Amino acid sequence: MTTRIVPIGPSSIAEAAIVVKSGGLVVYPTDTVYGLGCDPFDEEAVTRLFEAKARGTKPVPILCDSMRSARKLVSMNPTAQVLAEEYWPGGLTIVMPAALKLPYLIDQGSGEVGVRVPALSDCVALIEQCGGFLIGTSANASGEPPCKTAEEALKELGGMVEIILDGGKLEGDESTVIRVRGESVEVLRQGAVKVRGARRHRE
Repeated sequence: MTTRIVPIGPSSIAEAAIVVKSGGLVVYPTDTVYGLGCDPFDEEAVTRLFEAKARGTKPVPILCDSMRSARKLVSMNPTAQVLAEEYWPGGLTIVMPAALKLPYLIDQGSGEVGVRVPALSDCVALIEQCGGFLIGTSANASGEPPCKTAEEALKELGGMVEIILDGGKLEGDESTVIRVRGESVEVLRQGAVKVRGARRHRE
């Protein structure tokens, strides 16, 4: 497979959305780092994504185009709702119970999925054209540093994705990941934002 790098814009976003809806993989800029995406409800595409990342048994997050879409995907309790309203759109991924059936690889059978509404308008436009949901794992082999440029993503994933949308060099950190259970808020990965009152995860 030949991987093409194209500048991100209305036409390339539309092209990438067609790739996603056809079961393909795409790399795209987010407000944090470059993301590797596919249709989260397409089991074959999700399997290909895991193979491309050599992801193993780690769950992957899903990006949503809006709070409304996120509420369809997960069961959002009052604590999660407050955090989402404060930090979305932005660099906070919230792990919550899934409300829709997803391929096993996404949540590894946990029944929980990390979701985020990004702030970058081009990223949101792509997600919207993909149907409101897009896997949002970082565009790199598992265990490697996240890619900050399209060229880095090509080096990592060339030949395994159809198209890379080039949004220039990204300066952000990976999203902060928290898990919300009841009123408990646990930080699983510290990243782009700091959440007040959250406790650190202990293995």
